[in-house]
Amino acid sequence: MTFFFTLFVIMFFGFALNRLAKLVRIPALVFYLLFGMLLCFIDSKVSSPSFRILDDGLMGISSYIKKIALIIILLKAGLSLDMRDLRKVGRPAILMSFLPATVEMVAVGLLAPLFFNLSYTESFLLGSVLGAVSPAVVIPMMSKLLEEKYGTKEGIPQLIIAGSSIDDIVMIVCYQSFLTLEKGGSISAMTFLNIPISIASGIAVGVLLGFLLSLLLKRANIGVVWSFILLLSLSCGLTYLEEVVSPYFGFSSLLSIITLALVLHKRNPEQASNLKNAANQVWALAEVFLFVLVGSSIKVDYALRYFLPAFLLLLCSLLCRSIAVSSCLIRTNFDLKERSFVILSYLPKATVQAAIGGGLLDLGNSLLSQGASNAASVIAAGEIVLSVSVLAILLSAPLSAILMNALYPKLLKKEE
Repeated sequence: MTFFFTLFVIMFFGFALNRLAKLVRIPALVFYLLFGMLLCFIDSKVSSPSFRILDDGLMGISSYIKKIALIIILLKAGLSLDMRDLRKVGRPAILMSFLPATVEMVAVGLLAPLFFNLSYTESFLLGSVLGAVSPAVVIPMMSKLLEEKYGTKEGIPQLIIAGSSIDDIVMIVCYQSFLTLEKGGSISAMTFLNIPISIASGIAVGVLLGFLLSLLLKRANIGVVWSFILLLSLSCGLTYLEEVVSPYFGFSSLLSIITLALVLHKRNPEQASNLKNAANQVWALAEVFLFVLVGSSIKVDYALRYFLPAFLLLLCSLLCRSIAVSSCLIRTNFDLKERSFVILSYLPKATVQAAIGGGLLDLGNSLLSQGASNAASVIAAGEIVLSVSVLAILLSAPLSAILMNALYPKLLKKEE
């Protein structure tokens, strides 16, 4: 099928599924995710490439489309946040940015060899894949809470946005480290020093750009549409900057983007409100593409291959993660309902797992092409990592989204 037929299918059925989601009061992302999986399943049964629904050209740039959608999510969140609210959740936010993910990674690293034929390096690599929370699921929900004023007085959505924005950085650095070890390489202290460097440099560049952009928007009558285009272009530039400097030192473009939007909100709240409305409009389309493409990358047969041991491992890992989240909230004023909502919000897996879940399998196939003696064992381990990652997405993303959407009015207080 052609590129434009694929666009037609995704956008037309995205519209239809959005209407259905509103009718049954289930988050639309659940339907988009399932629809993407359906398209992937249909294409897997079609022998001729010319009759497949998902065009190879579109799938070839799907990682870039998903990245742009993630940028829009972060802009939405940053344009909604107030720095004064972030100060209220300082200590818990810092703990939430690394402790739950690290505890889950260690739990999986220690437990996975009991369920699968994996080395400890491969098990910890699996833990680093599973440890990252999905900003694509969590942040749009938190933006909704900010708009509707649920939990905002206590700083709950602000806490979750701040913590989840850094969570992924920690896990991706760990993932890259364990993948290097699996290749037979070595890691140094500098590898882990890149985590605070990424955070500090990302925030610093975001503050600088936010300050300069706010000055420009105050002095020049640009208009909302072109202001948003400028903001989006700067965000894409930051993403490119990360690609350029990453071989030399750590830099988090995602953290820089959300900081840029946050500074803009502080210095020019009225303009930030207009830009947030523009981001909301663009997000309607970006959300469709993001979750349909994430769904299309999920191969259900992998999830079924090791279903029972993977399911038991995920239960153990999520239990450990929940205990870690709960410990981050010690000495806060959150009641039991609010703590329960924070724990629930920190469970979903999706974008990160879809992006890096197949990394070890790719390494195994690369070793096989080189005739390496350990290729077969790495491929077997890679299939396990991918299978558990797929099952984590299937179980956590739809269920967490549905529960968060259904329970937030019951678990959180609405600010008057």
